[in-house]
Amino acid sequence: MKTYSLDEVKNTFLGKKGTTKRDAYENALRLDLLGETIRQIRIQRNLTQEQLGNLVGVQKAQISKIENNFKDARISTILKVFDALKTKIILTVVKS
Repeated sequence: MKTYSLDEVKNTFLGKKGTTKRDAYENALRLDLLGETIRQIRIQRNLTQEQLGNLVGVQKAQISKIENNFKDARISTILKVFDALKTKIILTVVKS
């Protein structure tokens, strides 16, 4: 049985790096990981979504969206979330 690396599978089903479909997949994955990171830090800080929302100045539903469906969040809100969690974030800009 032949084994394949993750990059080989991605290249086959999503296209090579730099293609639209592959870039969209990689960006969505990064956003999902960021949302999950926010959720984990919130839980470590013993905060509910409602409590975090109050610290940030948004509704609980917005925190839920950030944690579960990050695509709709504004970067300014994300930065406020990290500030409220007393956590630093390093943003990297990737040029296409």
